Amino acid sequence: MSDTSSTPPVKQRQGIQSIEVGTRLLRALAAHGRAMMLRDVARHAGMPPAKAHRYLVSFMRMGLVEQDANTGRYDLGEFALELGLASLARLDPVRLAGPVLDDLCEHIGETVALAMWGNHGATCVRWVEAGGPVTVTLRTGVVLPLTSSATGLAFAAFYRSPYLRKMLDAEVQATAELRHAAPAAVLSALTVQLDEIRRHGIARASGSVTPGINGFSAPVFGHGGRMVAAITCLGIIGNFDLDWDSPMAQATRDAAATLSRRLGYGTVDDGVADRQSAEHAGRPGTADGACA
Repeated sequence: MSDTSSTPPVKQRQGIQSIEVGTRLLRALAAHGRAMMLRDVARHAGMPPAKAHRYLVSFMRMGLVEQDANTGRYDLGEFALELGLASLARLDPVRLAGPVLDDLCEHIGETVALAMWGNHGATCVRWVEAGGPVTVTLRTGVVLPLTSSATGLAFAAFYRSPYLRKMLDAEVQATAELRHAAPAAVLSALTVQLDEIRRHGIARASGSVTPGINGFSAPVFGHGGRMVAAITCLGIIGNFDLDWDSPMAQATRDAAATLSRRLGYGTVDDGVADRQSAEHAGRPGTADGACA
């Protein structure tokens, strides 16, 4: 008797092998980052030059590849650019962040959140609760202060917006009045803090927004090199190591880097974000710690 309970193997869907083979050439051109000679693109694609040439001719007719008439080098064509831009336009940070946040929460065992820049500032748009004996919660829609929360500090250090600068100025002024200090002194202290955040690639804060809560927040960049979101993790002081090089900090950086790659960061100009961050030096607000 045959075993009818066994699951039949999943049948692989039939495709067009020549298209799959030809795509290796497109991948080679995309990975190289500049125009290539026929022999080089063929070698990177793992096929003879004569065979590669036939595919490239077809790709040129489609607009996927173009050839420089003077050098004979091949590069991605206009239609390939259109496809890439159309794909980037469909990327949704909130949707793509879901699995990244779930993985981070499971890995570190702490509450994690995604924040984006909204009409009123750095806003929590999604969060995943760790579900331990002591739970740290973060309400969706809450706006975090720029100078006293890890999330806000991440935006203050890496995000570029005229409105953000106005908000920083207002928080600096409010902090100075609360401390009976000169605004210039408060601004100077925050400038030092933001420079340190940029050096470490992550913001940290302890207990000033929610007593007893520590937090890390790392910037997420989009395909153009601009910061588009922040990934934040929160935990109870005493069980949450705030060292810059702690496993918690590194896991948060890694999660932000993963989401950045999924959003196309690195496909245009990796240096854009660094140049934008440099523009912020000297434009900050208050200092010690926070949580969200």
